[in-house]
Amino acid sequence: MGNEQGLLSQLQPIETDSLLRLIAMAMADERPDKIDVGVGVYRSSNGATPILSAVKKAEALLHERQETKSYLGMKGDTRYAELLKPIVFGDELAGDERIFSLQTPGGCGALTLAFKLVKAARPDARVLVGTPTWANHEPIIKGAGLKIVRYPYYLKDERRIDFDAMMEAMDAAEPGDVALLHGCCHNPTGADLDAGQWAKLRAKIADKGILAVVDIAYQGLGDGIDEDAAGLRGLVSACDEIIVAQSCDKNFGVYRDRVGCLFFKTADESQGKIAMDHVMQIAREMWSMPPDHGAAVVRTVLDDEKLRAEWLDELEIMRGRINDLRKRIAAKDPRLAYIAEQKGMFSMLPLTPAQVDGLREKYAIYMADSGRFNVVGMGDHDVDRFAAAVLEAMDG
Repeated sequence: MGNEQGLLSQLQPIETDSLLRLIAMAMADERPDKIDVGVGVYRSSNGATPILSAVKKAEALLHERQETKSYLGMKGDTRYAELLKPIVFGDELAGDERIFSLQTPGGCGALTLAFKLVKAARPDARVLVGTPTWANHEPIIKGAGLKIVRYPYYLKDERRIDFDAMMEAMDAAEPGDVALLHGCCHNPTGADLDAGQWAKLRAKIADKGILAVVDIAYQGLGDGIDEDAAGLRGLVSACDEIIVAQSCDKNFGVYRDRVGCLFFKTADESQGKIAMDHVMQIAREMWSMPPDHGAAVVRTVLDDEKLRAEWLDELEIMRGRINDLRKRIAAKDPRLAYIAEQKGMFSMLPLTPAQVDGLREKYAIYMADSGRFNVVGMGDHDVDRFAAAVLEAMDG
């Protein structure tokens, strides 16, 4: 090529995801007492991330019974999606033939399909995003070529949802705009809408003709399977169209297997079939056929009465540990009391980036610059030291 520069040499440096940088920093820290509450995985009382017993048994059954590694087909494991339907939507809504589904590689795959489908249907659609939100939401939306309209969802210093700002954003929306919503266990804040707020929100969304895209990645880790899906189910009942990005990574503990599903409801079946053709074409361009193992494990668990019961028991244990740790941390100081009222794995501390840096440097405590931390990202033996260090930082 002589002195000519290659094509790849024209690429400019990019700013990498801050959470990925945090994970790398924590892994490189050799201090034995480090606490990594940045990564979003469940940890048991001893600080380990276990494989659920129901999952291990399902994997053993697959090893015995599986007869082929041939492709699944474009929709993936259709029995897996069928079994998830009543979990996500409840028994009554699960029978609605206007709800379509397709297996995806994790919640990210489902979200990517969702927003690319929106782009195909309405290229100029705007996506209303409450801030703060999960770090990968905006990159996925931007990757689909859609415009983002931000509004404040949570006021960190006041430890509360700014519901008025949320409703003002919905009021200003145009028919055909999209609202990205967290189904439960809000990431990164842990601050969920209550039943009354969900009712007002769904009425506004239905009245304005807004398309809700609901990300539900932590079902069962807040108050329970049905309780955590109540807001979503209300929306599905009230709206002719809705898109749901679902993940089993957290509630089955199969993080690395990337187990997700895209659901969408249309006004009638014929529209749904057209939408499914678009979804499958988009999926074809990205991964063609979804991977099998994780979805097959979940399907095996849900299709076996004993394994399903065992999974629900283990999920209850995880949920109980999350809520117990919330109470334990909240009891350390009145300024942390709000943590006990929130849901799921995450909460947000009223810390500055400089204070977060100080915790990392002095105590080997790793969390996001925003103050987001994984409540259940530490063992029981770490809680007191974590809380004491946080309070010291808050005191300046």
